Amino acid sequence: MSQPVILSDIGNVLVAFDFTVAAQRCAAKSPYEAEQLFHRLDGIKLPYENGEKDDETFVRKAIEALEFQGDAAEFRQIWCEFFTENLEMDQTLARWTGKLPMYLLSNTSGLHKDYLLSTYGIFRHFQDGVYSYSAKCSKPGEEIFLHTIEKLNLDPSLTFYIDDLPANIATADRIGFQTHLYDLKNHAALDLALNRWMGV
Repeated sequence: MSQPVILSDIGNVLVAFDFTVAAQRCAAKSPYEAEQLFHRLDGIKLPYENGEKDDETFVRKAIEALEFQGDAAEFRQIWCEFFTENLEMDQTLARWTGKLPMYLLSNTSGLHKDYLLSTYGIFRHFQDGVYSYSAKCSKPGEEIFLHTIEKLNLDPSLTFYIDDLPANIATADRIGFQTHLYDLKNHAALDLALNRWMGV
């Protein structure tokens, strides 16, 4: 692709998230304290996000691991309802919509991707994306970045990549992306960086 492109992470960039909200809701129907709950999912969460387990298998195993006393539909709802849309980012992206393509690159599961894209208006800005669960690899590994370049036909030197994690930014830098380490508490820095990159 021979024009500038925005490529963005999702978590703590487009939406903030707080796992403790889900943990507290699960704890009401589990014998474990909220602080213990998600440690019990350590062995299945990453394989799930890397596409080694489908949604139904993950939900079943999570319910077993947490000894959750609700049904699968209730767990799915709790597992998805701990995000908050980043309205400042929405306003920033709206200024560039129609002027350059925008794509997503995220370590995420099928459940979360489907929920987020159908729930929050900020995702209207994006034409396509690459997700760890379907790519079967994840950041900060190079494989998912190379897969993204191929799938979305990107030129790294013309791609402005936004992520909140230094390890992911480091990989993107090595491959040649233009990068910005995002901080939810300093959104103005992103606006300045984008304007500078676009020569505004």
